[in-house]
Amino acid sequence: MAIYNLGSINVDYFYSLPHLVRPSETLAANDFKQGLGGKGANQSVAIAKAGGTVKHIGAMHPAEHRYFDQLHSLNIDTTHISMSDTATGHGIVMVDEESAENQIVVYPGANVAITEQMVEEGLSDASSSDWALCQNETSQTDYFMRSAKAKGMNLCYSAAPFDAEKALQMLPLVNMLVVNEIEAKDLESALNRPINESGVDHILVTLGSRGVRYIGLEDEFTVPSPSVEAVDTTGAGDTFLGLFLARYDQTGDLKASLHFAVTGAAIQVTRPGTADAIPSLEEIENAL
Repeated sequence: MAIYNLGSINVDYFYSLPHLVRPSETLAANDFKQGLGGKGANQSVAIAKAGGTVKHIGAMHPAEHRYFDQLHSLNIDTTHISMSDTATGHGIVMVDEESAENQIVVYPGANVAITEQMVEEGLSDASSSDWALCQNETSQTDYFMRSAKAKGMNLCYSAAPFDAEKALQMLPLVNMLVVNEIEAKDLESALNRPINESGVDHILVTLGSRGVRYIGLEDEFTVPSPSVEAVDTTGAGDTFLGLFLARYDQTGDLKASLHFAVTGAAIQVTRPGTADAIPSLEEIENAL
């Protein structure tokens, strides 16, 4: 089985700050790094590192080909990553050195230059035993999900960055919904009813350092996260989702897969960066 990920690819620029920037403030950074990022790319890296089969559908500018090479080197199927005339998306990530909290500005770039034809080509060999995964950082998410639904695939939707209108359109299509606590509350406001009445089979509500709450066909429960000293929380949710989906696709064991994923995400936040900070399968299994 494979996971087809219509996902953003960004170059992330990380600035380590004594505190997050206040309105009208000019602040000198203490450190700077750049690396592969974007919610979609982070998720694909996590899937691959967990031993999953992932086929990434996306777009980037050839000037950042080294990040294409990095994805390929991690055994991610890059066949349907298109080279675009539009600049690669990027994120400005500002990290508070004391709290590890962040502020992020995202430029979509080539992520929103994805066409219906790219989606069709990307899903051309998909089958009903496969997963379709997307989030809100690319164009064609609705077309991708409807095409995947027509093939009988399992559909997982990470509703971030949160858009109430888009989330409401997606709910009738998806088998699995992933939101954080704030997004869950915003979705309940848009639905005007509790999230457990959304009609989705499986809902994962990420709780940050407290773990993840599951609501769905396998009852309702919380899987706590290991206690760690966080350095940078950027990409933790993407890491969690990629690790979980890979493990769940392999084993079908939901609780064990959630435990595996929160353990991996806890390791990731102890390191600076996003995709580069995602732990290996061996590291996660040793921690378990």
